[in-house]
Amino acid sequence: MALSTVAQRDAASAGGSGTGSSGGSEQRPPLRFWQIWNMSFGFLGIQFGFALQGGYMSRIFQTLGADKDQIPMLWIAAPLTGLLVQPIIGYLSDRTWSPRLGRRRPFFLVGAVLSSLALFWVPYSSALWMAAGFLWVLDASINISMEPFRALVADKLPDRQRSYGFVVQTLIIGVGTWVASNLPWLLTWMGVSNEAPQGMLPDSVRWAFGIGAAVFLSSILWTIGTTSEDPPADLQAFRQKNAQSAGFFRGLGEILDQVGQMPAVMWKLGLVQFFSWFAFFTMWSFATPALTEHVFGAPMPNPGAVDFEKAFGAYNQAANKVGSAMGLYGLTSMGFALVLTLVTASRSINRRLIHGVSLALGGLGFASMTLAGPEYPEIINLGFGLIGLAWGSILSMPYALLSSHVAPERMGISMGLFNMFIVIPQIVAALGGVNWTYKLLFGEAVIHTMSLAGLSLLLGALSVLVLPRNEGRNEH
Repeated sequence: MALSTVAQRDAASAGGSGTGSSGGSEQRPPLRFWQIWNMSFGFLGIQFGFALQGGYMSRIFQTLGADKDQIPMLWIAAPLTGLLVQPIIGYLSDRTWSPRLGRRRPFFLVGAVLSSLALFWVPYSSALWMAAGFLWVLDASINISMEPFRALVADKLPDRQRSYGFVVQTLIIGVGTWVASNLPWLLTWMGVSNEAPQGMLPDSVRWAFGIGAAVFLSSILWTIGTTSEDPPADLQAFRQKNAQSAGFFRGLGEILDQVGQMPAVMWKLGLVQFFSWFAFFTMWSFATPALTEHVFGAPMPNPGAVDFEKAFGAYNQAANKVGSAMGLYGLTSMGFALVLTLVTASRSINRRLIHGVSLALGGLGFASMTLAGPEYPEIINLGFGLIGLAWGSILSMPYALLSSHVAPERMGISMGLFNMFIVIPQIVAALGGVNWTYKLLFGEAVIHTMSLAGLSLLLGALSVLVLPRNEGRNEH
C-alpha cells in the first residue's frame, strides 16, 4: 500500500527495523563527506564499465559487421539482464549478512571480478555473437555490483542526507563517464595505434577496456576496504526470518508480493523513468553511427567498398571523436552534481523541479544534434553538455525521492524492483521502438534517432508533473 503522507512515511522508516540494517533512518548519525565519498567510490569503476559499454559497444558491433538497424537488438542483452538480475540481487542482499563483508559488499566483490574479466575480453571478440555474449555477461556482472550500491546509501545515511549521498554518487559517476569515454582518444594521442584490419578493433579501444577492467576492480576494493556496514539490530531474529523464507519459490513469491506493495510514488516515478531511459538507450545504441555519419561524414564502410581501409580509418577517427564528445555528458553531470553536493550539504532542494528542468534541457541537447554537421561539429559538444544535466539528475533525484518511501529492511529489493522502470523502456527500444518510431516521426536519416531521444526526454520532463507536490523537497 502506498504511503500517502510524510508522517506515514517516517513511521514506516523508523518502525519495522528489528531486522533492518541499523534501525530507523533518522536514528542514523550523519556521515562526513569523505565517508560518503569512500562508500560511493566503487561507482567510479562501475561507471567506467558503463561508459565504455555505452560509448563503444555499437562501434564494436559495427566493426564486426552489424548493420545500423541491427544494433538495438544486439543491445537487448543489457536491459534483459538488468530486469532479471537486479530484483534477485536486491532480494538476496537484503537477506545477507557476512561477519567479514557485511550485507552489500559481498555482491560488490563478486560483480567486480566478473565485470573486470568481461571488460577485458569484450574488445577481442571475433564475431557478433561473441560480442553480444560478452555484453550479456558484462551487464549482468555490473548489475550485481550496482544495485547494492544504491541500497548502501540508503542503509548508511539518514533521510536528510540521502539527496547528498546520491548526488555524491553522481559526482563520481560523472568523473568515470568523462575519463572512460575519452580513453581511446587519449591513448591515440599518446601514440597507441588507432588503426586495425577489417573486423578488428584498434589497440586504442582494446587498451581502454583493459584499463577500465583494472579501474573497476580497484575502485570496488577501495569501497570494500574503507566502508563498514552495521549488522542487523537483532541478528538472531534476522537469521531466523531468513531461514523461514528460504527457498526459490518463497523468494519469488516475496519478490512478486513486493511488486504489489510498491508505493504510489514508485509507479509515478516509473513513468518519468520510462521516457528518460528510452532516450539514453537510444543515445547509447545510435550516437556512434548517427554522428560519425551526419557530423563527420565518415560512416562505417561496407566490407566490399573501394578504399575500404581509408574509409575504415576515417570511421575510427570519427568514432574516437564521438566517444570523446560523449564524455562531455559525464563532465557536465559531474559539475552539476558538484553544485548539488554543495547545496544539499546545507539546505533543502526541490527535487521535483530540478528533475523536470534538467530533463527538459537534456531534451534540447539531443534535438540540437540535428543542427551539427561537418561545418559545425562543435554543436554536438553543446548538445552532450546539456544531456549531462539530465544524466546527473536521473542518477540522483529519482533515488532520493524513492528512498524516503521504503522501509530500511526492504531497501535492496525495492531498489532492484525500481530497476524495472529502467530496463523495460530499454527493452521496448531494442525490440523496434527506436527503429520504427524515429522513421515514422522524423524520417529515414539515422541522425533522427537523436531527435527521438530529445522528444522522449521532453516527455519525461512533462511527466514529472504527475509527482505529488509535497514530494518536491528534501528536509535537511
